[in-house]
Amino acid sequence: MEEQDRMRTTRLGRMASLAGTGAKVGFNYLKHYGRKSLTGETDRRPLDEANADAVYKTFSQLKGGPLKLAQMLSIDKNLLPEAYASQFAKAQYSAPPLSYPLVVRTFQREFGKAPTELFDTFSRQAVRGASIGQVHRATKDGRSYAVKVQYPGVAESLRSDLGVVKPIALQILGLREADVREYFREVEERLLEETDYERELEQSIALSQASRGLAVRFPEYHRELSGRRVLAMDWVEGDPLDVYADSQPPEAERDRVGQALWDFYHFQIHELRQFHADPHPGNFLVQDGQLWVLDFGCTKEIPEAYYEKHFRFLDPALLDDQQLMTEALVDLGAILASDPPEERERMAALCRESVLLLGQPFREGHFDFGAPEYMEQIYAIGEANSKNRELRSLRGARGSADSVYINRAYFGLYSLLVRLRSHVTTELPDWLRPVRPAEVA
Repeated sequence: MEEQDRMRTTRLGRMASLAGTGAKVGFNYLKHYGRKSLTGETDRRPLDEANADAVYKTFSQLKGGPLKLAQMLSIDKNLLPEAYASQFAKAQYSAPPLSYPLVVRTFQREFGKAPTELFDTFSRQAVRGASIGQVHRATKDGRSYAVKVQYPGVAESLRSDLGVVKPIALQILGLREADVREYFREVEERLLEETDYERELEQSIALSQASRGLAVRFPEYHRELSGRRVLAMDWVEGDPLDVYADSQPPEAERDRVGQALWDFYHFQIHELRQFHADPHPGNFLVQDGQLWVLDFGCTKEIPEAYYEKHFRFLDPALLDDQQLMTEALVDLGAILASDPPEERERMAALCRESVLLLGQPFREGHFDFGAPEYMEQIYAIGEANSKNRELRSLRGARGSADSVYINRAYFGLYSLLVRLRSHVTTELPDWLRPVRPAEVA
């Protein structure tokens, strides 16, 4: 992949790039509607493909906030037209890396030394380019390291980037800014945290140590070789989770890896109340049938007051009692006091349909994620809801921004388990499990 030997880091330069892309998108719209008026052609695919290509090229060159947003949106194909989903999926692996002189500049700023003065060997080319930084392979005293180097200017430009990208995202998603302001603020806060590699180092050590009792493994992190813009950890050989899943591993091994992934998220969310919130396949490796968890840059702490409001929807009792369902939605802020009774009923009915499907793995105790129709049903509900005029016409900020990364984690988890085709033993959180007579006695 061709390297970038420069990167726009000034606010004015980055805004100019995004503005130029916006103008190109607008021009594509004019061409499309001009052609439509002359020929009657209604196929939007060429328009979406041209716009998606233009947007992704700019995002991948700017990296940082724009590319991270593309990565997040690509996880759920219901959020985006197919052309955008296909382009944005590249953000997981194939962002063009920066050239070596720019990497050296970052090391000089962090340590006053070049990479080769800290390590015995250091790959001039990145082995992986992502949204916030890129990874190089290094060695020192016979030990191999993965060294994540942040792109220049990403931290400083992130907030202004998101301010410019927001209108583009709202247009693609068809949302109103006033209704999702808190959600964007939550995303901005998490993304700003991702640019602080010192924070990521401490989070990585703390969460990996707290999860040591699980059937997952973690690299060792190295404070002495890390800084605010550089993060060093042990190099781990293995296949990214999607590559592993597509290699046709034995069913028993797929089930074991899937169980480890399920238990990892269940423990972090329901016991630690803080979790790895970036569940794309590149953040998990499989080596000799063992699951390794990488990259704790994006983590989310669940406020105690919000935890029960959110996971109350796993309670099977809500499925049989619309009044309880409505109360839970009011408590969550999804139903507002100003909503008329008929609207409340529709919201409760729609929510029951989603809860029935999304909570199914928890209720069954053992779930076959290898059945492709399960995710197809989830996508179908998502698509139906995205086209539901009554839902799209709802006014006001609804729900809680704390749901953004919890929902993202579970959607990513389900998607990965479906990719693995795993059979997984599941359970409700302790506080929602039915009390057995023996436990009462």
